[in-house]
Amino acid sequence: MSSTAWLLSAGFGVLMLLGVPFAFAIGIVVALSLLVNGIEPMLLPQTVVAGTQSFSLLAIPFFMLAGELMSAGGLSQRLIKVADVFVRHLTGGLGLVTVLAAAIFAAISGSAPATTAAIGAIMIPAMAERGYSKPFATAVAVSAGILAPLIPPSIAFVIWGVIAEQSIARLFSAGILPGLLMAAGLMVVCWWHAKKHNIPTQPRATMKEIRAALRDGIWALLAPAIVLGGIYGGVFTPTEAAVVSCVYALFVGTVIEKRMKWRELPDIVWRSTKVTAIVMSIIVFSAGFGILVAQEQLAPKAATWLAANIHEKWIMLLVLNLVFFVVAAVMDEIAIMVVFGPLLIAIANSFAISPIHFGAIIVTNVAIGMAAPPIGYCLFVGMAISGLKLTDVSRVMLPFVGVMLIVLMLVTYVPGFALALQ
Repeated sequence: MSSTAWLLSAGFGVLMLLGVPFAFAIGIVVALSLLVNGIEPMLLPQTVVAGTQSFSLLAIPFFMLAGELMSAGGLSQRLIKVADVFVRHLTGGLGLVTVLAAAIFAAISGSAPATTAAIGAIMIPAMAERGYSKPFATAVAVSAGILAPLIPPSIAFVIWGVIAEQSIARLFSAGILPGLLMAAGLMVVCWWHAKKHNIPTQPRATMKEIRAALRDGIWALLAPAIVLGGIYGGVFTPTEAAVVSCVYALFVGTVIEKRMKWRELPDIVWRSTKVTAIVMSIIVFSAGFGILVAQEQLAPKAATWLAANIHEKWIMLLVLNLVFFVVAAVMDEIAIMVVFGPLLIAIANSFAISPIHFGAIIVTNVAIGMAAPPIGYCLFVGMAISGLKLTDVSRVMLPFVGVMLIVLMLVTYVPGFALALQ
């Protein structure tokens, strides 16, 4: 391999093992590669700026902000009350409430960490009070949070759509059925756990309680209808939908619910900005990484090697999923998509896989990585809320991860499952 190839692969790996933040690790290896090859150093800042010049990327900060606004404005509490009156009397009712509320919140925020934080902050203490162990309650909130990358609008699909140059609206539709099936599977785990441990059920809600919850929650329930209806009705693009989400959440939080004060807005914006900065820094530095990968022809060479040595598509997909599962357990999910994007696209093209179907496979893997030990992003959000250690939560995550892998196999080997709504 050339010196550039060594820096981009082994050099990048060493920096990650040393604990260097992903964005800085990418920037360092790109800068060193430019110096080693005598390329004009100004290429790095130019590619950083060029990496931000995508209209679709504007959806990321706005969806991040929308999630924060909805949490501060009380919409997450309203969603939980609506879910509660419909399923609390069933076995495992409070776990079902957590999953159902997260699924609805995911259809507004598009962010897995935001969904885990908004729903987990309320439901983890509530489940602990009702007889669930705190580790299990945390595992439910973490697992439910990763519905956000699948159920549109999804930040993960936005990022992959930009990388693969595919229709974001079509990618959104490819995540609906997998997301709903995963939610159903998580509910089955909650039911099984409650039945096994004799968790007491709650009284069935009266019609008066149901009407009150629906009346109070109407503004929260309208949010996904407006966002998704606008996208698929052709009223606005996914990026514009993110802005609509922010305006809607701000209006409801300050005017309708009146739980959000204008003086809180700077703190809300600051919290969303910090998370957005992490995501965007990885994306923009990866633009230079991608140019060097293309220059070295690393992606086509790897894809050619795979095509020459693995002749069956199903075997290649199995290998890809296994590698992805291992890598996602130790590497940031967004970094995986932007760093390995060119290679993954080349592999998909060499095996004639539909780019939309392949996008669904990638994002399902990314979603699982957000919950899987040891460094799943949502896992650490849940641990921060519950105050538990990684070992406490990891043990009870296994059934949930099993459900996620079943859904991944369906998405991978039954293309119609992801493409049914195209």
